[in-house]
Amino acid sequence: MKIRDGIVGLTVGDALGVPVEFTSRQQLIENPVTGMMGHGTYDQPKGTWSDDTSLTLATMHSIAAKNAIDPEDIMKEFVAYARQSKYCQYEVFDYGNTTIESIDRFERGYPISECGGSDEYDNGNGSLMRILPLAYIPGITYDEIESVSGITHAHPKSKISCVLYIEIAKSMLENDLKIEEHIRMACEKIRKYYEGSQDLDEFQDIFDMDFHVTEGRSYVIKTLEAVLYCLLETENYKSAVLKAVNLGRDTDTVAAITGGLAGIYYGYEDIPEEWIGDIPQMDCIFEICNDFEKFCQQKRSDQ
Repeated sequence: MKIRDGIVGLTVGDALGVPVEFTSRQQLIENPVTGMMGHGTYDQPKGTWSDDTSLTLATMHSIAAKNAIDPEDIMKEFVAYARQSKYCQYEVFDYGNTTIESIDRFERGYPISECGGSDEYDNGNGSLMRILPLAYIPGITYDEIESVSGITHAHPKSKISCVLYIEIAKSMLENDLKIEEHIRMACEKIRKYYEGSQDLDEFQDIFDMDFHVTEGRSYVIKTLEAVLYCLLETENYKSAVLKAVNLGRDTDTVAAITGGLAGIYYGYEDIPEEWIGDIPQMDCIFEICNDFEKFCQQKRSDQ
């Protein structure tokens, strides 16, 4: 099941990075992550996932349950995550500022179209980290991708980053190409679609595949650069996510986003079995993937 490939890939990458979030790259060069660990930054048990996975699962559950992309309903699931620890193995221990501010606005009665942060400083990677499920939906449009990003991250740079990431994922799902070719094809589509947008200029290094990655940063475009760099510099799932984690700083999110694409590209069988086994409540992941797969199959048959 292709959905399992990407979502489990994302979850495993996330859990690998949680114990060392905010650790510097230099520290990780000296003492690199080589496998699943516990405790560390948040003192969480081994195999604990973060908001990256939780909000991805919330998005999938909402879409499958509503049989549609309903931004307001997705936000209700985000509220359940933040306030009730839904989609968590234990309790909420981490969330991004832009995301929680958007949740706060929703709870205060703002229309869903006005909840997402739209200022330049709101361009963290909080929508990029949860957007992967949309790649599996037949006929997904750029407007739909932008609307799901905009629930929390409404600035054009965040929206374009999400659309580009989904295009790369879709290419991997649909074509048998090298990673570099998937990226080039997706970049060409994005350049054409957003032609004339001043926000496109900042994506030039990605379009040129001229990456200057020094650490795992949370700024959305730099996150995407780091993800693509890790994929291009490695040859299997394990090495891709470990490279992402060992960039340091935003270790869980960069590894989660890398793991999503690496899972799709290399397949579920390439994800180390022991890492999957290290994650408590993996059955919850499989169940939500199954429900989401049924939704996607129905969409496919309706077309």
